[in-house]
Amino acid sequence: MTSIGILGAGRVGTNLADKLASAGHHVTLGLRSPKEPTAAPAEDIDPRISYSDQRTAARTAEIVINATPGDSALERLTDLRTELAGKILVDVSNATRDAADGLPGELCYPGSSLAEQLQAALPGTRVVKTLNTMLFMVMTAPQILATPPTAYVSGNDEHAKKTVTSLLADLDWQPAWIEDLGDISTARATEAMILVVPHILRRDGFRPFAVSLAR
Repeated sequence: MTSIGILGAGRVGTNLADKLASAGHHVTLGLRSPKEPTAAPAEDIDPRISYSDQRTAARTAEIVINATPGDSALERLTDLRTELAGKILVDVSNATRDAADGLPGELCYPGSSLAEQLQAALPGTRVVKTLNTMLFMVMTAPQILATPPTAYVSGNDEHAKKTVTSLLADLDWQPAWIEDLGDISTARATEAMILVVPHILRRDGFRPFAVSLAR
C-alpha cells in the first residue's frame, strides 16, 4: 500500500482520509497546526490515520493530496516545494473567489487553472487534477448517484495519472467512469465547471451531485 499525505482536514480531506485508510493505505492528515480540529467526529476517523503539520505530511508521503482552499493553495504549496519534489500531487480543489452568499463566485485564474499554476510553480512535482467536479461525498462514494458520475483526470505525466487512477479505484470509481482529458492544461476546463455548482446548490441544497459526461 501507499503512504498518502492529505493537506487539509476539512470535509474533503477527512472524507478522503477515511476511505483511503479503509482501503489499507497509510494516511497522514496534514493540519495547519497540530491542534486544528477535523471536520469529522473522532469516532468516524479510522485509527490508522495519523496527524501532523502539513509540511511533515508532504515530506513523509509518496503521494500528496491537496484538499486545502483553492484560493490560497498556490502560495501554501509553493512554500512546500522542497517537500513535494519528486512526489505526485493530486489536486482536488478549485480556486474561486466567494460571492456574497459564500458560494463560489468567480475563478481565481481565468484562462488558466490552479493545477496549471501549481505545475508551473512546482516543476519537480507531478501534478494530477481530479475529483474537483462533484460534492465531497461523491468523491468516495460515486455509486450513491443514480447516474454514473465522471472523474476527470488531467496531468502531464502518464505514469502519475495511472497511479492516481489506481487510487480512484480504491475510492470505488469504476474504470468506465474515469475520463483522462490529457495534459495539465485541460484542468482549466474542469475547474471552470465549478461555476455551475453554486446555482445548483442555491436551488437544491447540498444534495450529492457531480458534473458528468453522459454517453
